[in-house]
Amino acid sequence: MNQSKVLHEITPLADHDFMYVADRHKKEFTYPIHCHEIFELNFVENATGCRRTVGDSSEVIGQYDLVLITSPDLEHVWEQYECQSEDIHEVTVQFFVDFDDEKSVWQTNPFSPVYKMFMRAKKGLAFPMAAIMQVYPMIIHLSEIKEGFYAARELMTILYELSKQDGARELASSAFAKVEAQSDSRRVLKVKNYIEEHYRDELRLGQLSNMVGMTDSAFSRFFKQRTGKNLNEYIVDVRLGHAARLLVDTTHTVAEICYETGFNTVCNFNRLFKKRKGCNPTEFRDKYRKTKIIV
Repeated sequence: MNQSKVLHEITPLADHDFMYVADRHKKEFTYPIHCHEIFELNFVENATGCRRTVGDSSEVIGQYDLVLITSPDLEHVWEQYECQSEDIHEVTVQFFVDFDDEKSVWQTNPFSPVYKMFMRAKKGLAFPMAAIMQVYPMIIHLSEIKEGFYAARELMTILYELSKQDGARELASSAFAKVEAQSDSRRVLKVKNYIEEHYRDELRLGQLSNMVGMTDSAFSRFFKQRTGKNLNEYIVDVRLGHAARLLVDTTHTVAEICYETGFNTVCNFNRLFKKRKGCNPTEFRDKYRKTKIIV
């Protein structure tokens, strides 16, 4: 991305601060697409029709939205889009913890569920309605807590409760978010890592199933059960994630990016990109070329 388009802004958190809470009512979303070093838990209510973009994921939200982001490089924004609300309520909690240090308390047993959630949230993590309702009273109350210790304790409780809920969805693709592939299965992880290294090449089912000593049909079922996607869908998503990253970070033409990421024709690339991302590659690039703030 052209660095002249990037603005640098000082975070509200001082060196010895742990968290910052902004609880506000407003009529519109005006903040541009941005990313920041600190973690963010963003809650929005009464903003049906707003468009939320996290990395290469773009969705129109409903009455309630709650997203956790723990990557310093993951661009995100909530845009007005079709939202007609006169009273949007947004609570943004920004905080920072060093959860990658092996000696960090976050890697101890009591905090293990939160640690795993932080790892997933490097791609942005959207929570289902049941999880939102579970922590709703605590989020609404958070900005009213004046003593720092009790506010931090309440945030820890919110994060722990969220980590226990099922149904949270990762938003950005691993390729776009620059996150390593993950899986509880060694065989699936081996195939994912191979795809990540060779996504530009032609990839065949027989080639990948042989890598893990399974028949084609058995591996296809196994991969779908473990990832929720069939193999071809997963390969396309990896390629599109890398393509989206190149659209944001480079000035390569759409055709160059198409062939660089393993697609055979520009027509097919454009069709798949629009189907998965909701816009064509040029529109995606134009959206990210609006002023971006690094906080």
